Amino acid sequence: MSPDTATRPATPDVAAINRTFYDALWWRAHLERPDRFNTWPLVSALLPSAPTRLEIGPGLRPRLPIAGTYFVDISTPVIERLNARGGFAVPGEIGALPFGDQEFDLVCAFDVIEHVEDDRRVFGEVSRVLKDGGLLILSVPLHREMWTEFDDWVGHARRYEPPDLLALMAHNQLEVQKSAAFGMQPANPRLVKYGMWWLEHRRTWAMFWYNWVGMPLAMLFQKRLTLTSGLIDTTGVTEVVLVCRRAARTEQRAGSPRGQPRPAMLS
Repeated sequence: MSPDTATRPATPDVAAINRTFYDALWWRAHLERPDRFNTWPLVSALLPSAPTRLEIGPGLRPRLPIAGTYFVDISTPVIERLNARGGFAVPGEIGALPFGDQEFDLVCAFDVIEHVEDDRRVFGEVSRVLKDGGLLILSVPLHREMWTEFDDWVGHARRYEPPDLLALMAHNQLEVQKSAAFGMQPANPRLVKYGMWWLEHRRTWAMFWYNWVGMPLAMLFQKRLTLTSGLIDTTGVTEVVLVCRRAARTEQRAGSPRGQPRPAMLS
């Protein structure tokens, strides 16, 4: 994937932007139930065949059931709240997942991969921890020409061009099974500018309104996911959710033995 067609216009410290923004965002937020999201019909149908589950960067908006699921996040408030509800949440980076090879039947990464500079390593890590035939559900924003101040605001490193995204997944043995248009990004640029002004000048109030007014309204008006086989026509689509299957390995890779995720990661 060439950086001139997929990455953000400038290259500030994206990791620092994300950590600062999301620590502040989650500190006063409430934990949403996974079944309140439009992804729940998709996710819940897969649970019987996915006893070992991992969600990457869920924040306080997890899409997988909390109890019994493994989580990796950079935010301390998130880790504490998920563990209090029966999850197995650990601090970590998506580019270096703290689990052995082939440990999970299902991995979810909603609105997270676009926040990481080294996305090649991210897809490699996700592919590594998935079992043969395991499923990855991810969502990412599309089309560089659709870049707005909202992308800067939330710490995006890129928007994907569909051919580049497909090539990156294929390189990591991830085959697209289904997809749908997705996302809760504000469509009104004036609303984005207004929100950014409040974030810069009245940060506490901005976070309060986002968590207790903006987000509840966005969830209330969620559209039902319309999944189709393969990749949808992405013309005019700002964000996509993909269901991908991990292809079978031709030989056993070196690494941790297959089985349950290592309990040492919970210490």
